[in-house]
Amino acid sequence: MPKLKVVLLFGGKSSEHSISCATAAGVMGAIDRSKYELITVGITKAGVFVPAEDNAQRWALRKNELATVEDAGARIDFAMDGSREIFEASADGNRRSLGAVDVVFPVLHGPFGEDGTMQGFLELAGIPYVGNGVLASAAGMDKEFTKAIFQDAKIPVTAHVVIREGQWQQDPESSIEAVHRLGGLPVFVKPARAGSSVGVSKVKTWDEFGPAVAVAFEHDNKIVVEHEVVGREVECAVLEGRKSAKPRVSVAGEIVVKGREFYDFDAKYQDEASVDLIIPAKMSEDELLEMQSIARRAFIALGCEGLARVDFFLTKKGFVVNEINTMPGFTPLSMFPSLWQATGIGYAALIDELIELALV
Repeated sequence: MPKLKVVLLFGGKSSEHSISCATAAGVMGAIDRSKYELITVGITKAGVFVPAEDNAQRWALRKNELATVEDAGARIDFAMDGSREIFEASADGNRRSLGAVDVVFPVLHGPFGEDGTMQGFLELAGIPYVGNGVLASAAGMDKEFTKAIFQDAKIPVTAHVVIREGQWQQDPESSIEAVHRLGGLPVFVKPARAGSSVGVSKVKTWDEFGPAVAVAFEHDNKIVVEHEVVGREVECAVLEGRKSAKPRVSVAGEIVVKGREFYDFDAKYQDEASVDLIIPAKMSEDELLEMQSIARRAFIALGCEGLARVDFFLTKKGFVVNEINTMPGFTPLSMFPSLWQATGIGYAALIDELIELALV
């Protein structure tokens, strides 16, 4: 039986470029080579598609050393005639076909990859791909619209205010007044369309608010301000159901941050000692069932396909959804695959399942 030809697409133009490379390293190291012919394609920070070394160690996440896709002159391009063919052009201009692709695995995080743009490109190219479609990807990337969809579905979300850059420049007082109505400090100021806690600040005094807004606007022209929620940070992973069955939800995991204000970029990727990932999280059976039910409803409300991770706060009053991640981190140590491993699906089997879901 011929192997399926899989393009692993990673890197990209977002601030999560290096995290995407680390996710790709995990897939490279675990994918079953007896089943799949892997073609590794990187996207530079400038958005150029290039051949990438098929070497997990080259792209793995290391402390104080973030991998980057570089442009050495060669190019990858996709046929747009429905043939699913892709081509490699060397730096000296020689062009060759790499054949027809069966499926693309776009392990891209953040804008220009996880936000529907790459999904739209692959739809135009007519190539099946792992993960969520255009609409779910776009809505899941935008915190304003995610929260609106969840509120309409009666899914509890964090109290928040949306501020656009022009609005802030013209009338900052009105925005500050709206933030006051959230219930006082502290608040979190976040770019509306970014991930990995990039550009996020915790504001404990009003003197910090303006600078925090400026930092967030460096990453997006729309920001979300959320009132701090006091509770445990818990997460679960979701997989699309087979043959119209309901989505499958993993056991719960908990994030315990030590010595930091919140689960920021460095805590996630550079300072492992500052965080404990507890799987499975300690909670009652009723709490777990409720959390899984809300995660399933969130997946359905957003129109998700393939996979997602749903992040919660467990408060004294119950669960509140913080956000949904439509292409969660996928290194072997990341929460999404770790949750599924604790639920009974190993890393390599999870890759198989996602590829099979893409081809259904």
